Amino acid sequence: MTSVLSTPTDSPDIEHASRDRISTLQLERLRWSLQHAYDNVAHYTKAFDDAGVHPSDLKDLSDLAKFPFTSKQDLRANYPFGMFAVPQNQVSRIHASSGTTGRPTVVGYTAKDIDNWADLIARSLRAGGVKPSDKVHVAYGYGLFTGGLGAHYGAERLGCTVIPMSGGMTDRQIQLIQDFEPDAILVTPSYMLTIVDAMVKKGIDPASTSLTTGVFGAEPWTEEMRTEIENTLAMDAVDIYGLSEVMGPGVAMECVETKDGLHIWEDHFYPEIIDPVTGEVLPDGEEGELVFTSLTKEAMPIVRYRTRDLTRLLPGTARTMRRMQKVTGRTDDMIILRGVNLFPTQIEELILGVPALAPQFQCVLDRAGRMDNLTVRVEARPDVPSDQYALLGVTLQKLVKNRIGVTVNVEVLPQAALERSIGKARRLIDNRPATRS
Repeated sequence: MTSVLSTPTDSPDIEHASRDRISTLQLERLRWSLQHAYDNVAHYTKAFDDAGVHPSDLKDLSDLAKFPFTSKQDLRANYPFGMFAVPQNQVSRIHASSGTTGRPTVVGYTAKDIDNWADLIARSLRAGGVKPSDKVHVAYGYGLFTGGLGAHYGAERLGCTVIPMSGGMTDRQIQLIQDFEPDAILVTPSYMLTIVDAMVKKGIDPASTSLTTGVFGAEPWTEEMRTEIENTLAMDAVDIYGLSEVMGPGVAMECVETKDGLHIWEDHFYPEIIDPVTGEVLPDGEEGELVFTSLTKEAMPIVRYRTRDLTRLLPGTARTMRRMQKVTGRTDDMIILRGVNLFPTQIEELILGVPALAPQFQCVLDRAGRMDNLTVRVEARPDVPSDQYALLGVTLQKLVKNRIGVTVNVEVLPQAALERSIGKARRLIDNRPATRS
């Protein structure tokens, strides 16, 4: 197998390369990736042929819009290994994301894919403020989930000392943070808040720990959440983005010096923003659904994968590669309530604007008769007396009505009333009948 990475166009200064150089490299690698997918993955051979396109039709980057999308349903339909482009003896590792249908999405990596992934995580951590020789506490889950091992290999590649804690066992997380004194922690933002709550309950000031950098990913989180974490822990909180279908964490990273969106590593991934309804490619600056095509993946090339994440593409700042705005929500997390579109992240933003409310919440959808109802269940801060809960509920209810334009129910609960997550927080619970339209 001839790898596009054997070409001499890559170099250590690629993060600051000119846009012309980046585009030239992308076009070369995109041609290779499309041909590799067409020649070696039966799904893409058929999909390209059905769409009447061939890899040779790519003359310019804009020609990618002629090629068909890949969806999560396509990956599940080819479960487990139908999307692999290399023989099994060249697959060094298999990861899988959890699935609600009984069939997870499976991804494979060659040894070169793993090597590239480690490089990209190392690049991401460096951009986020992590330094070689830092001690890094990894609280992402290990195993089939890409977060733990991806972060682990990248931190080692950067030259860090890795503490492979994984998720869960919150008391032990706190003990090791105190005893081992790590400089950085890699974890989901919701689980970081769970750790913080447990610290406070033990009488530990979260700001007194050794942590100076938090690298948070695997779920959408708001600027208000960043402020909450940074103020509580006296650290820099930066966002990392990725998804297993494209690689895992390290597809894009926020730079600590600007914190103004995540720079996409465009030498390995080609991004597009599309209208989620029509599929039309939108210009940079317009919000829509994020789509990725891999440029260098050997084991499992991915063509125009619909991430379902909503964001916009922006010019580079700290790096010349384009940025994606922090993900504001997902097309499949969108709640349509009496004709109004809203996302859990919008609710989170409003909650964090009420000082007496904690950032632990759930949005519960149910149906009474023909009417959908949304109940926001949110915890109060531990020092708030229970006789103020009703007033806080009215306050949040009014904020949602005034800012989003829809009426919701609000239940204010005492601390620790909601189930805590050791990974991605479950923000949306849909109790409506399965036959809903």
